[in-house]
Amino acid sequence: MPKMIFVNLPVTDLKRATAFYEAVGAVNNPQFSDETASCMVFSETIFVMLLTHDKFRQFTPKPIADARTSNQALFCLSADSRSDVDDVVAKAAAAGGVADPGPKDEYSFMYGRSFEDPDGHMWGVNWMDLAAAPLQPEMANA
Repeated sequence: MPKMIFVNLPVTDLKRATAFYEAVGAVNNPQFSDETASCMVFSETIFVMLLTHDKFRQFTPKPIADARTSNQALFCLSADSRSDVDDVVAKAAAAGGVADPGPKDEYSFMYGRSFEDPDGHMWGVNWMDLAAAPLQPEMANA
């Protein structure tokens, strides 16, 4: 069985967050969703658990950071092409997110952009030509 990743994010409005992630390509799995959580599936190995603040607090004694003013992690999804990167960021902006809060990655073998969800969680979307990557000297300075 391949390893799976479950990213757990605290959200202030579960319905809004669920709609946002559906707009950028995730599918809601109702088996693991209720009025306190939405299980959003990006692939057979990538899941994002959107949790109300009350639900999120059940898993940690630490305070919930405001992702609009501080950052603990950056998440990144792969894309099949440069145009797919642009498409996901455009969908995020159309669904109420912020397009390109960080710099674009522009190399001959890699292209990346970013977006923030309505709660301020920052995501990168990257396309890479893996066969060309080891040959690129500009990555040594990245």
